[in-house]
Parts: sequence; C-alpha cells; structure tokens
Amino acid sequence: MTNRRNSVVNGQKSEKNLTLCISGSLLTAIDVSKSDLDWDQITAQKIENEKARELPKTIGDEFTAEKVDVPPSAEAEAEFQRGLGYIERGKGHGRDGRVAAHRVFDKAAAHGHQEARKAVAFSQLFGDYSRWSIHEAKAVFEDLEKNGSPDAQLALGFMHGAGIGVEKSNQAKALVYYMFSALGGNPLAQMAMGFRYSQGVGVPQNCETALSYYQKVAKSVVDNVKFTTGQTIQRIRLTDETDPTMNIQPGTAPLDTNLLEYYKMLAEKGDTSAQLGLGQIFLAGGRGLSQNFELAVKYLTAAAEAGSADALTYLGKMYLDGTPFTPKDYQKAFEYLLKSADKSNPSAQAVLGAMYMKGRGVKKNYEKALKLLTLSADKKNAEGQMYLAELNYKGVPTNKGVHRDFKKSVKLYQLASQNGHLLAYYNLGQMHATGTGVPRSCSHAVDLFKSVAERGRWGERIMEAHSAYKDNRHDEAAMKYLFMAELGYEVAQTNLAYILDRQEATSLFSGPKENNMERAFLNWQRSANQEYAAARLKLGDYYYYGLGTEVDHSLAFSNYKTAVDRHGLAQAMFNLGYMHEVGEGITRDLYLAKRFYDQSIEHSADAYMPAKLALAKLAFVFYLEEVNKLPLINFLDKSVGPRWDVILMTITAAVPMYLFWRHRQNHD
Repeated sequence: MTNRRNSVVNGQKSEKNLTLCISGSLLTAIDVSKSDLDWDQITAQKIENEKARELPKTIGDEFTAEKVDVPPSAEAEAEFQRGLGYIERGKGHGRDGRVAAHRVFDKAAAHGHQEARKAVAFSQLFGDYSRWSIHEAKAVFEDLEKNGSPDAQLALGFMHGAGIGVEKSNQAKALVYYMFSALGGNPLAQMAMGFRYSQGVGVPQNCETALSYYQKVAKSVVDNVKFTTGQTIQRIRLTDETDPTMNIQPGTAPLDTNLLEYYKMLAEKGDTSAQLGLGQIFLAGGRGLSQNFELAVKYLTAAAEAGSADALTYLGKMYLDGTPFTPKDYQKAFEYLLKSADKSNPSAQAVLGAMYMKGRGVKKNYEKALKLLTLSADKKNAEGQMYLAELNYKGVPTNKGVHRDFKKSVKLYQLASQNGHLLAYYNLGQMHATGTGVPRSCSHAVDLFKSVAERGRWGERIMEAHSAYKDNRHDEAAMKYLFMAELGYEVAQTNLAYILDRQEATSLFSGPKENNMERAFLNWQRSANQEYAAARLKLGDYYYYGLGTEVDHSLAFSNYKTAVDRHGLAQAMFNLGYMHEVGEGITRDLYLAKRFYDQSIEHSADAYMPAKLALAKLAFVFYLEEVNKLPLINFLDKSVGPRWDVILMTITAAVPMYLFWRHRQNHD
C-alpha cells in the first residue's frame, strides 16, 4: 500500500514538474525540435508552390462550373480571369474591386463566356455591382437552366419562391428548382431545401430529410476550413442597432474610419497592441473591412518582431495554410509556432499538436500531440479543446491498442463549440446524427449542421447587405437579405422584416403596403421560429394590431407568453400585464396583470416608469372594483339600474347649477 501511495505521489510530482518545465521551455519538456520536420513533405510542398497556379473556374465557392459545348475564346477567358483577379480573396480590393470585376465580366459575357454571363446575371438580380435588371437576369438564368445549370436553377427557385421577377410567388415551382439545383450539388439550394424541411415551409416537416441536406453543406464548409485564413462572417441585426435595450456583441460593429486611422498611426509608431489588432482584423476581415493578407503580414510581422506571441502564432498559421503573400511553407510555419509555443501561447501549442497528430509538415507523433493539446486545452483554448477531442474520438495509440474516449471527446467538443470553433460544431453534429457517444438526436444534429452551413463564405452577402443598408442602398440590402432569408438565415429574415416594417425598400417592394406587411409578417414568423426573441415580440404585435394578418388577440397573447417564458422579455411582460388588465385574448385578471407589471420592472430598468404608471392606474381600477362590491352599490344596481352612476353624476352636476341659477335670480 505504501509503495502504491509513493507511486501516485511521484506521478503527481512528475506531472507537476512537467508543467513547470513546459512553462519554462517547451523544447525541454516535450522534446519538440526541428528534427521532427518531415523534409519529404517540405520539399514536395516547395515543388508544388513553383507550379503554375490552377486558374479558378467560378466566381465563388457556392457555384459550379457551367457545362459548355464550345469552350470560350481565349479573349473571353482572359477577360474573365482578369475580373476574378479583382475579387481574389485577401487582396483587399473591397467594393471598388468588385465593381471593376463586373465591368470586365460584362465584356467577357458579350463574347459568350457562360461563367461571366452568370456572374453578371446575379449582379443584375441583386443590383449591387452592375446595373439592376431583374428581367435581364431572369432571361440569362432561363437560358442557362436549359443546359441543367444548378446555379441558374437556384436563382429561378429563389425568384419563384420570393415572388421576384415573376407575376406571383409559386412555391411548387420554387421547390422543383431548388430540388434539382441541390441534386446538382449547389450548397445554397441544399440549404434552402434543408430549411424548408426543418421548418415545414411548403413541404411536410421532416427532420431526417433536413439532416441529409444540411449535412452535405456542412461537409463542404469544413472541407475548406483552414487554421486562420478563413473570413470572419459577421451577422448584425438591424433591430439590435436601433433598440437600446438589446446587447450588441462586442467587436462586431463596423470600425469607424477615424478610429482605424488612429490605430494605423499607433501601429506606425511601434505600438505592438495596435499592430496585432490591425493584423488580426485584416487577416480575418470584418468590422467593415475586407480581408487584406498583405497588410495582415505587414502588421503581424511588426508585432512578431516586437515579441508578440500571438503575432508569431498568426504568421505560423498563415504559412501553414498558405496565402498569396505567405506561400505554404511547413518549415517557416513550424519555426513561428515553435517560438510562440515557447512563450506558452496556447493557440500555438494547439496548432503544433494538430501538426503532430495529422503528420502535417512533421512526422506523426501521437505522444507529443497529446501533451501539446492537453496543455492547450487546460488553458481553455478552443483549438486545443477541439483537436484534443478529435484525438480522443479517433483514438490514441497505446501498447494495448487504440484507446478511444467518447465521453471525454463530447465534453471537449462542447467546450470548443461554446468558444465558437466551427469544426467542433460539425463533429458534435456527426456524433448526434449517428448516436456516437451521445443519444441520437436528429434535431440537435440539424441545428449544429445548420450553424456550420451558415458559416460558409457565401455568408459574406449578409455583411454586404449590412454595408448597403448603412450606405442608404436599401433596395440592394433588402434583395440580399431576401435571398439569404430563403436559405434560412435568421438574421436575414429579421433584417428583411425590419426594412419592410419601416417601408424603406420602396423600389424593390413598390406594391401596396398591405403586401409588404404580409411579407414582413412571414419573415418575423420564420425568425421567431428560430428563437429570436425580438421577432417573437414583433409577431405578437402584428397579431395584436392586425399588421399583415388578421387581428387575433389570443395569438398575440400566445406569442407574448412565449417571449416571456423562453426569453424573459420585459416588453412582453408589460404587454401581458395590459392584456390581463383589459381582458384581451385572455380572461381579465387584475392580480395577474399586477404580477406581470412587477416582473417587467424586475427584468428591465427601462420598464420602470411605464410599468409604475400602469400599476398606479391598475390600483385605481382595483379600488373601483372593490367599491363596486359594497352592499349599497349592489342595492342601487338593483333598484335604480346599472346606469345609476350616470344619474348620480348628472344630479351632482345639476344641483350646484340650479343653486347658482337661484342665487342669480334672487340677486337680480
């Protein structure tokens, strides 16, 4: 027993010493060195870098190459490739670059280039980088659809489903177009089909069918996931920006131009924090700025030279992924990450661990991978948690075979997903879809896969729509939100409903106001069904006032109640208090009215004054109710009639007038 106790104590001491050693020197603790580099991989990668880059065939990840009987002319292809150069990711061209690209696409389209024609047609549909002409766009899509173009089928499905460019909406036609587009491999059509089956939009609700569609899209997204050079997809709700009671997530609002210039000035003066911050923003995009790998490398290199471990990590990831300004280089990536890991940077430790686990640029070594990933995960790093979960899921080789720990894997995936790691969402979705390590749950799997699918690069249209709205291009914003709303994006549904509610898209939706309110009602409903609190409240308002639908106080009450039970909204509590007070949509109950008014004060300081006034009024009403219960009042009701109070007030008013008249008569 004594030997066992000593063995445990010695084990704990050695583990503690390892931790201390790692904190001081990673090389000494885990024996990570350049000797682990796989020079065959490094040499092969350098040869690959020297080869001519394969030219892209489409304008985006969501599109598929068109089938053509006759290849485009050399002149048309050259124009098309020149246009693609203006919108190449990470080059920082921004909106001006896209406008220039579509000018070139126009020329290529004039020479019959099918991909260019499609690019121009989508621009004409959205009214963003070319002339706005829905009629011309539809003609091109119908022509491309004859050759079975999945992308054209997607566009036609959207037009028929949303009632854009057609006489009236036709959900049956939309479903057919979406289905054929999805079968052709278009991820956006697959999302549209997944959303329809998950919510029962135009089809019977079917979780398993929705799962099959969303799983395909999620797989295509994770296949393109890189360590750091993916674009940040920010989804900002217009309702959150205008409602002071809503909390906007920090770091998501567009960066003010003056503030950006201030940060640049600090960075030029050698401020490491400013250099690192700018490097991160330009690397991932967002905050109103386009990705710009050239500026990202500039600022991150400056920060790294000043000793920033985070900057070293980002540079290591960039060389590991490869960008136009940091060609893929496993040796450089390893060196940068090693320097950062020696500074105890958990993200660098996680990526090094992943390299050892996958044998990427280094020789596979599960023992070193496990130590590095455990160290990173213990510091609550999302990447460390994710890759450690993957290692436990796939199994750690031991002398007794491969050891798999699903329970630990699930726990780590959940922690990583809470920190927003995309691969963690996907892997959790796979586990819920197959019932591996967790009870099988189709609904959970759909939610997780949907979250992954919506983080594809096509989500940039949400950001573009927001920029258009802020620049007062409301019709362009509404069209893009409408398109993304059809794919199931809750933010797009919310923002479209918000624009329609305010009657701002006057050119796109120029019909009667009632039609726009009906469309707004539909999108508030879809957003509310995806558990957005403000949309649920709005849906109650629409039922209460009869906006876009018939007045229905019982449904208004039901939606307000849901907003209270699921989201704890103070405004919904106040509304329920009022409805209980006056007996609309529910049996009149002054006690419940008071309870809801009190709850609204408890949940929001903004509700204090209106709720206090409502409570004062309620107290007066309650007092009158109690007075009406007195025996004298009951006697008057029976003997004089229910309008005795009117008679009493008339007499009360008449007596002074009569006395005043008599007084004047006597005086005269």
